[in-house]
Amino acid sequence: MRLLRGVARALTSNWKLTTGLVLLLTLIALALLSPLISAAIGKGKDPVAIAAYQKWLVPSPQHWLGTDQFGRDVFAMTIEALRASLQVGAIAGVISTVVGVIMAFLAGYKGGVVDGVLSTVTDMVLVVPSFPLLIALSAYTKNVGIVEVGIMLAVFSWPFAARTIRSQVLSLRARPYVELAKVTKFRDIEIIVYELLPNMLPYIGVGFASSALGAIFALVGLEVIGLGPGETIDLGKIIFSAINTGAMTLGAWPMFVAPIVLLTLLFAALNLINIGLEEIYNPRLRGVAGA
Repeated sequence: MRLLRGVARALTSNWKLTTGLVLLLTLIALALLSPLISAAIGKGKDPVAIAAYQKWLVPSPQHWLGTDQFGRDVFAMTIEALRASLQVGAIAGVISTVVGVIMAFLAGYKGGVVDGVLSTVTDMVLVVPSFPLLIALSAYTKNVGIVEVGIMLAVFSWPFAARTIRSQVLSLRARPYVELAKVTKFRDIEIIVYELLPNMLPYIGVGFASSALGAIFALVGLEVIGLGPGETIDLGKIIFSAINTGAMTLGAWPMFVAPIVLLTLLFAALNLINIGLEEIYNPRLRGVAGA
């Protein structure tokens, strides 16, 4: 109950966190409802199937965002693409956050040689130019699925979470309650789980959001240059298709604008959540964060 009261107090005390969560939950709800939305638009047929309708139809009450060069409903296709992009972001975010948390707690709590070795590994991955490597990998993984893409992107996105969390673990491990836990013969794993981890949840959330957002935009970057997974329609692939077909000059501007608007809203939502959490748990940033 105390945790729920703390969450409610945080939501009501910071408009940035509240606005970001509302935006993010709205986008997630749209993604989850994509099968129902497609069914309502298609009325018995798949609205994102090739030749489902006439090509290059303009926006109308029947097709809110028109159709593309293959006769697919752009609105239904964009919502399904949002779902795919969020799935990739969630998979990459979870994997990178778990790896980052393990690395950070081992390095920050143990210190010494362990900290030196793991910090060196983290720094090495951080300085590696990830986008060229992703381009090279994508050239050989054109027919992989969402899970494989998420894993591939997670390989390059965990160091940020590890660095952020490690710095906080270094600060918390010297606190009196941690020293008291050591004196009372708590094992290291118990101190980490019961004493450190609850205080690190906001920073873990920030690390997850940053990793997920980075993975989504990395996938968009790969798609825009034509190197994304071949079997998945995501927001980047719609932008790539709009650019290649000259959709803007043909009057099919929603095909280009819609995915960009969704990506902008997603970026704004996660950024507001990050700023809100930082302001709540670091009061010195109030009035400064996001300036």
